[in-house]
Amino acid sequence: MLFDKQLLAILDRLGPADRASLLAFAEFLQQRGAPSEAPVVPSAPISIPEPVSIERPADESVVAALKRLAKTYPMLDKSEMLRSTSDLVATHIMQGGDTGPVIDQLEEIFSEHYRKLRDGL
Repeated sequence: MLFDKQLLAILDRLGPADRASLLAFAEFLQQRGAPSEAPVVPSAPISIPEPVSIERPADESVVAALKRLAKTYPMLDKSEMLRSTSDLVATHIMQGGDTGPVIDQLEEIFSEHYRKLRDGL
């Protein structure tokens, strides 16, 4: 019973996000351990935040666009987009040209990754 009281005391001091994390971890531990007779109650679905609205400056560079998009989509794992974004940036640096189409493509990459995250793909 002392353990139960300690656990409840800790739970009372946690915020909502930390409570959800604790529940998810407890469910993980329960699933990997010996099967129990009690069914596992699924945790609440994860909420994906909306992108931060940051206006695109008229004279934005490709590097500045990457920084803006990283701030616009803080919920995305940038390492998953590294290959496609770095290929675009490298091509632009090597060949030069108008930044507009390159930035449009970067925006599309970030938007597509956000859509996949939101849709659970």
